[in-house]
Order: sequence, then C-alpha cells, then structure tokens
Amino acid sequence: MVLHKNSVTSESVAAGHPDKVADQISDAILDEYLFNDSSSRTAIETLVTKDNVIIAGEVFGPNIENSKIESIVRNTIKDIGYEHDGFHWETVKVNILLHEQSNDIAIGVDQGAGDQGIMYGYATIETESLMPAPIFYAHSILRNIMSMVKEVKLGPDAKSQITLAYENNLPVRAESIVVSIQHLEDLSQSKVKEIIYPYIASSLPKGWMCPKENLLVNPTGRFVIGGPVGDCGLTGRKIMVDTYGGYIPHGGGAFSGKDATKVDRSAAYMARYLAKNIVFAGLAERCLVQLSYAIGVSKPTSFYIDTFGTNTIDEERIKGFIEGNIDLSTKGIIRHLSLNRPIYKRTACYGHFGKKLESDGGFSWEGVDLSTDFCKEFNIEEEKREFL
Repeated sequence: MVLHKNSVTSESVAAGHPDKVADQISDAILDEYLFNDSSSRTAIETLVTKDNVIIAGEVFGPNIENSKIESIVRNTIKDIGYEHDGFHWETVKVNILLHEQSNDIAIGVDQGAGDQGIMYGYATIETESLMPAPIFYAHSILRNIMSMVKEVKLGPDAKSQITLAYENNLPVRAESIVVSIQHLEDLSQSKVKEIIYPYIASSLPKGWMCPKENLLVNPTGRFVIGGPVGDCGLTGRKIMVDTYGGYIPHGGGAFSGKDATKVDRSAAYMARYLAKNIVFAGLAERCLVQLSYAIGVSKPTSFYIDTFGTNTIDEERIKGFIEGNIDLSTKGIIRHLSLNRPIYKRTACYGHFGKKLESDGGFSWEGVDLSTDFCKEFNIEEEKREFL
C-alpha cells in the first residue's frame, strides 16, 4: 500500500484577541435583544481600538437604551480581563451607532432567507468531537494555556497555530506549533516558553508533541503591547477560527452579531448538524454539507453532500431522507435548532463547532439526535456503527 503523506495547519485566537473582543461584544448585545424579544433581528458590528469601542449596524426589536448597551460592552471587556492603559473596561469610550433594520431587508426576512449566501458544514472521525484535528488542537492548546494566565500574568491577547502531519488521511503528530501570548515587561521569551510548555504538551495525544526546536513562542521575542492597543479589532474577521480552520471551503459569511434569520449563521449551524449526524450514525467517515440561499426565498437554492468516498450509504439516499424529514428553510432551521434564544455570546470564542450540547440548548447544532433516525432508516444498529 502506498503511504500518502501531507500536512495541515490551523490557528486559534484567545478571548483577548482584538477581533474576538469585537465578536464577543456583538454577540452579547445580540443576546440582550433576544432575551427581551425572541423575534429580534440584528446585524451588529463592533470595532475596538485604543481607548475606543464603536458599535454600528441595524436592529429590529425592543427599544434597548444606549446606557444598557454600554453596560454590556463594559462588562464584556471586564470579563475578558482588560484593565490596561489604553484599553480599560471602566474608561474606554463607547460610541453606539445602531439604527433600525431596512424595510427592504425586513421584506426578505419575512418571505424567506435574510440574505443570499453559501454555507458549509463538516464532520470527520479524526477527533471525538468529529472536528478536524488541526483546529481542534489549536483550540485545545490555547484554552489550556489561557486557563492559567491570570495566575502568571500572561494574556489576555494570544494566538496559537499548529501544523499536523497526516498519513493516509489521518493525523499522526504535530510538526510545528506557534504560540504568541501577551506578557509583562519583566518576563523573557524563554520564561514565557517555560511557563506554557506543559499546557501545550498536555493538550496533545501522547507522542504527538513536536520537536522543541519546532515550538515557537513569541517568535519576535516580545509581546508586551497587545489587545486593541496594539491592533484594531473588528467583528467577523476570524471566520476560519470560528469554523474548521481552513480545512474545508468557506462561504465567506461571518457569524457574530447576526441573529438566526441570517443564513450566514443559521444555515452554517444546520450544515454542521447534518454533517455531524451523518458521521455519528456511521454513514461516512467524513462529510461535507453545502447549503445556499437567496434573499426572500424560503428553501435553499442548493443542497449538496460529499462524503469523499467514505460513505456506507449512497449519498443520494442520505440527501433524499434529509429533504423529506428536515425543513431546510430559514424558519425551519430556527425551529429545529431553537436558534431564537440568547445563546450566542458563548459561541464567540474557540470556535462555533465541536463543543458539547448544553442543558439550556446552547450549541444545539452539536446534538446527535438525528443519527438515531438515520440508523433506523438505513437499518444500522447504533451499537455496531462501523466508524465510531
């Protein structure tokens, strides 16, 4: 047998990264609108820079006072840990420029999808969460490091990047790892590396750690000035971090600040839900789902499944079952996944996919209830699924 080798790289960013600060603020405001009225519609954009936060976009829903929105902004920044000169939750200037949703857009939402777009969902047996291994471990490394940063005064701004070696389409080890993390002036590059090394190594399967010379920590040697003081942040600039790490195609639409009538968000969640259930049911080892929509049109303009030749059931049969049993209209997706609830701020960091279904319905698109229906339809004994 010919051994096929390649490598794949993905990155993650921490909650204190400027773009993620913006995402969290946008989703926190969205949650406030949904908390007050589940039929609210929002498209909220946030910009963060030195000493300033700007909130812009359109909303349809309850009248929420600017003072309340400002309080949400400050509390979000406080929770992230920014009490720094140049960006402090108490003193940052907050400029709110929200306006009512356009009637032209409202007509489209009432009739069908809130916009046109192409969305992708993916699942693979590479990890227990059915996520691609590179983005899974990029997130894991950073989450483990950031769990202890307050104790050693690192962060809150940080990034990770990992390159995994693949053999015959499965990951086998890390080839290189990069971590950049904000630190105090008196911490040397070598000391930062010493502090975070155990958290990196423990994030990976045994024997996967890259050679020490391939572990790069703060490659420039210094990362004292970080966050919005060092770099402007905007909502929606980390779409690969939010999804599958560049492992599959991306339609281009961001998530944060958008309610579920925007198919950029809701259809991407449904595509992941379908792909995950197909793999979890044992119908394929890998699955890519594509959905596309047109503004004002209820049903998808296209629906495509690709299992890369790993399927045990014909793709057309799988597709036919889904079309006959799942309402893929925007309203149908919102109902099926219960997306009209304030569950979005928690999605803004470390990816929207691969997390556990929560008791209040958060991350509903990670549920595997549909896999039972697949197993019944295709006569698969759930305890004897071939791949899991």
